[in-house]
Amino acid sequence: MSNILKKMAGIYIHIPYCKKACHYCNFHFSTTKYTVSEMLESIGLEAALRKDYFRETVHTIYFGGGTPSIVSPLELQLLIEKIKAIYQVDDQSEITLEVNPDDISRENLAAWKTAGFNRLSIGIQSFYEPDLKWMNRSHNAVQALRAIECAQEFGFENISIDLIYGTPLLTDELWYKNLAQVASLNIPHLSAYALTVEPKTPLDKMITKGKAAAIQPQKQAEQFDILMQWASTSNFEHYEISNFAKPGCRSKHNSNYWQGIAYLGLGPSAHSFDGNTRQWNIANNALYLQSLKNGQLNYEEEMLSRENKINEQLMISLRTNEGIDLEKLKIVFGEEEKIRVEQLAIPWIKHHHLYKNEDHLILTNTGKHFADGIAADLFLVKG
Repeated sequence: MSNILKKMAGIYIHIPYCKKACHYCNFHFSTTKYTVSEMLESIGLEAALRKDYFRETVHTIYFGGGTPSIVSPLELQLLIEKIKAIYQVDDQSEITLEVNPDDISRENLAAWKTAGFNRLSIGIQSFYEPDLKWMNRSHNAVQALRAIECAQEFGFENISIDLIYGTPLLTDELWYKNLAQVASLNIPHLSAYALTVEPKTPLDKMITKGKAAAIQPQKQAEQFDILMQWASTSNFEHYEISNFAKPGCRSKHNSNYWQGIAYLGLGPSAHSFDGNTRQWNIANNALYLQSLKNGQLNYEEEMLSRENKINEQLMISLRTNEGIDLEKLKIVFGEEEKIRVEQLAIPWIKHHHLYKNEDHLILTNTGKHFADGIAADLFLVKG
């Protein structure tokens, strides 16, 4: 295990419940909520069973889903207390709660603070009412604005919001307005994603049946360019392909992922990584609960080969504004690997998709449109 893995660790907790299903979502969740309390208990049991997964100090805890904000704050607090009793959690740890705007109230905000949350990730997706209806979101545009203002008034400074671009109803003008709203609200962190059509989602079925317009890749590319230009003039650091932060406001938890730092995933479908293996829990609430009732863990595991480790390092680091650290590649995987990647990068540099800054290979704004393809071209392929 590399030194960086020994310095920090994160815990991700998947709360697999939502009020309703968004048309585009392919995450694991259920709209049937009668097992919520049992699920929280089971996640606590899983945490205890996996207490030896890593020995590092935990610097970040992230509650995702699903929609964790539909769970009672007291139950969330009890789970955080269990985590802190089992693992060594830093006193200054970043503890994030994903929330929907319609779950934000003064009462909940007070309870979340008491529970220990110091960062909110709010699923806004759009400030444009027809867009929210088209996505089948559970909140409206008025709630989106009020939720952010309410959280700020209550003293939550570390706030991130999600936005989606490239939807059929979102014109470039409306996209500019969405981004202007981010700036006017003084939000320190933005995660912005191009709408993707995932197989078997309601959106996929609607497009197949001709009930929804197909995605236009050219429109999405243009709105990504608008996003990057806006960030560069609005004091937002474009520190990862889909993530933008004011100085000092990066997501510490997600940055762990992109730096290859160890993390533990708790809950159905949650993934874990310790530097040598990757694990993923069963994506079935009933089977997950039954396994924990029997005191057993239900997950699959993959032992990462040298090729896996190299390729993952290339893919995740290329997505960041620091890019691929060639010197680190040499230290961890050898001089030959550094030379191989440098040679494969030459055509991309010539076409202004990559540039070299000292010992780092970094995507240009043009190259960011082709990040996955460039990474794949640099992969080590077993001969």
